[in-house]
Amino acid sequence: MRDYAAVLAGRDFRRLWLGASLSTVGDGMTLVALSWLVLDRYGTALLGLLAVCATAPVFVGGLVAGPLLDRFDKRTVLAADSVIRGVVVASVPITAAAGRMPSWLPFAVAAVYGLLKMVPMAGVPAAIPDLVDTAGLDAANALESVGYAVSGIVGYALAGTLVAAMGAPNVLALDAASYLLFAVAVRAVRRPLGPHRDPVDAAPAEAATERRLREICTEVPAAIRDGVRGTTWLVRDRVLVVTTLAFMAFNVAEGALVLVTGPWLAKDRLPGGAGMLALLLAALSAGELLGGVLAGAWRPGRDRVKAIAVAQIAAATGFLAVLAVPDRVTVAAGFLLIGLCGVPMTVWAQSLRMERVPARLRGRVFGTLRTLMQATPPIGAALVTPLLGQGHITTAAIGMALVAGLPAVALLLLPGEARSDGPGSRTRVLTLTND
Repeated sequence: MRDYAAVLAGRDFRRLWLGASLSTVGDGMTLVALSWLVLDRYGTALLGLLAVCATAPVFVGGLVAGPLLDRFDKRTVLAADSVIRGVVVASVPITAAAGRMPSWLPFAVAAVYGLLKMVPMAGVPAAIPDLVDTAGLDAANALESVGYAVSGIVGYALAGTLVAAMGAPNVLALDAASYLLFAVAVRAVRRPLGPHRDPVDAAPAEAATERRLREICTEVPAAIRDGVRGTTWLVRDRVLVVTTLAFMAFNVAEGALVLVTGPWLAKDRLPGGAGMLALLLAALSAGELLGGVLAGAWRPGRDRVKAIAVAQIAAATGFLAVLAVPDRVTVAAGFLLIGLCGVPMTVWAQSLRMERVPARLRGRVFGTLRTLMQATPPIGAALVTPLLGQGHITTAAIGMALVAGLPAVALLLLPGEARSDGPGSRTRVLTLTND
């Protein structure tokens, strides 16, 4: 707890963390509200379309988000993103109150949400190393996950009650307000979060690589050029590549579970309706809360990659709880286990990336990494929708577990030296990749 207190003592980090957590409360409410709105009006088939709209644009938005975060002050980019999304989400309750909400609007709102999702998802972790010293990175990353978890629990619980009490469109108005509050919190951060300059003593090989990339990308627009530069650096790091691929597979399964399977279970196989959906998602967030606390309090040592792999395999077993339908307690326990084991692997992987990625490339690399990982949930949503439509719940559950767990084996197969690279690995990676 001492590490948490030390990190939270930093005023600027505390403001960023509180603002992001508050915004996540609204995100949790929106997930339930939009899902229920589409389920109630259009059925399961279009729920899959909503999932694709909310997640597929992440890939496009992520290509620009990282370079923007590296080119401009992160406070400005995060605040602008929050204002735009707040206005877009507010369009649903406004048009619904006027009795003129078009049928396409929920899907358009989901698409804009997905397009801009990578701004805070890349911006917050890219800002953390500027607000927290190296010793506090694990605690800060754990607090980010804890904030998401607590906010998710509150958001899902509120949504389950408020959707029934005031209707799904009005719940979205609360999310719009949370975005605006996040913008205020970000602008209250006093420490500049502007671009990092290239070090004057950069290794000759690294400088030569930078020059070659600039020559190759002369005619490419600046934002795309910077994204290419960050991606080129990234693919040379074997550890980051393998962990990213494993996380992408896990997110395919989690997208299938959270975006489609959970709402489908609450609507057709488990009692309770929107309240049941809120309970399942709250169980996931409760596991994330506990997992975040544990991840920040216990450090896995030098072999961080092995710890990530073990946590991912354990989380994958949680998907099998879907087989226990209609036992809602066991199903909820599966959601809890996924969150409990999923967050530690995320926290440890994020610290690993912060240790290995140069400061001047953080926005681009984090943007690329999180774009790749967040672009995969629509694949899971698209694959599981026809299975559930035909009632193949057993196939769906086993498939999700295998997709989530098997790629983690590749992490265990990495050579021990590569797996155990620690805080000093950044220099070693740069040296090796520039030979």
